[in-house]
Amino acid sequence: RYYEYMFGHSRRRWGGRPLAAGAELSELQVVIEAPEPGCDSYPHLGSSEAYHLTVTEPVAILKAYEVWGALRGLETFSQLVHEDDYGSFLVNESEINDFPRFAHRGILLDTSRHYLPLKSILTNLDAMAFNKFNVLHWHIVDDQSFPYQSIYFPELSDKGAYSCNLIYTPADIRLVIEYARLRGIRVIPEFDTPGHTQSWGKGQKGLLTPCYNGEQPTGSFGPVNPIWNTTYDFMTKFFKEISSVFPDPYIHLGGDEVDFSCWKSNPEVQEFMKKQSFGTDYAKLESYYIQKILDIVSSYNKGQLVWQEVFDHKAQLQPDTVVQVWMANNYAHELSRVTGAGFSTILAAPWYLDYISYGQDWKKYYSVEPLDFLGSEEQKKLLIGGEACLWGEFVDATNLTPRLWPRASAVGERLWSSRNVTNLQDAYRRLTSHRCRML
Repeated sequence: RYYEYMFGHSRRRWGGRPLAAGAELSELQVVIEAPEPGCDSYPHLGSSEAYHLTVTEPVAILKAYEVWGALRGLETFSQLVHEDDYGSFLVNESEINDFPRFAHRGILLDTSRHYLPLKSILTNLDAMAFNKFNVLHWHIVDDQSFPYQSIYFPELSDKGAYSCNLIYTPADIRLVIEYARLRGIRVIPEFDTPGHTQSWGKGQKGLLTPCYNGEQPTGSFGPVNPIWNTTYDFMTKFFKEISSVFPDPYIHLGGDEVDFSCWKSNPEVQEFMKKQSFGTDYAKLESYYIQKILDIVSSYNKGQLVWQEVFDHKAQLQPDTVVQVWMANNYAHELSRVTGAGFSTILAAPWYLDYISYGQDWKKYYSVEPLDFLGSEEQKKLLIGGEACLWGEFVDATNLTPRLWPRASAVGERLWSSRNVTNLQDAYRRLTSHRCRML
């Protein structure tokens, strides 16, 4: 793959200018030092992505402990190689010792607001590898559509997708996961509940809460119904499937933006609130539901990611739960609170790339310092990384790539490079070259 990236585009392999005697690089040796290099396994949060690259004639050497570091080193080497006006390929003598600052460096793609064809997702995985991102956070379903084709519950996509063609089959999912694995990228699926679930209700009758006007049902539905046992029976089977289809140790369970108005209107829910002594605090009902889902997913030996509201509403979280901070309003304070409670966290708040503005907005993404929050050294270690999020209300296959790249490259560098790599002019020079390279 990297040979093609470096040399495949060139049609002018003849008549290069003469090189100085002995100054020719004949090969790149790749050495993976671990007894179990990881070639047949999946990347995970603890994978080693460090590498050491020595470029000197006649043989360049790339050393890494695991295969994931070798992939990152190959990416760096490919960026060092350039073609001159005569069609010769040149590379500067170099010694590079490199490793990521943060272990979780993600891109969120939303395939519910607009369906994204498989080709768009795979192209984006290539771009992620070019920028050393290592997590595809796949927000696969939402209110608008349910394109995930379930093995146990095929009616979810039969009735919840935009059409029977706009779905991701089990074979499609396997292809995305393997394509990502070969590029050192984890695929973390998000199945967001109890809100953001209108599309679920189309194929799973009785899952959503009926809304009322006084004593009469309105015919509309709210979030997942948290008071019926059938809800948890369904979720137990559904997440058993998800746990086997997606090999990553983590599943994102959402938990954001739950509208309580329908729950408040429903007489059965009101009665349940009294029985549980929740009073009128519907955040407690949300936490009751979320805790049951967390327990279900835990029983399948999966870790959980959740949006920050789950933490804010005081759900009893498993110690290894990762909290994703997305609200832009005073996110540094939220990072302090989450890490102060001992939870790992991922920062997304300053990197919502679906918000666009005139001019070079990459600069504000680049200028974020993730660790600028109050907390001890131990708390700072709990920030495991960040994500650039591209929500799909106004994004489809026609504008996904130019909206995401190279703006996300600025986030990629912030999450990979050392804290002191902050020069905007230097970054601009490299970013303009990198954009052309990605094309």
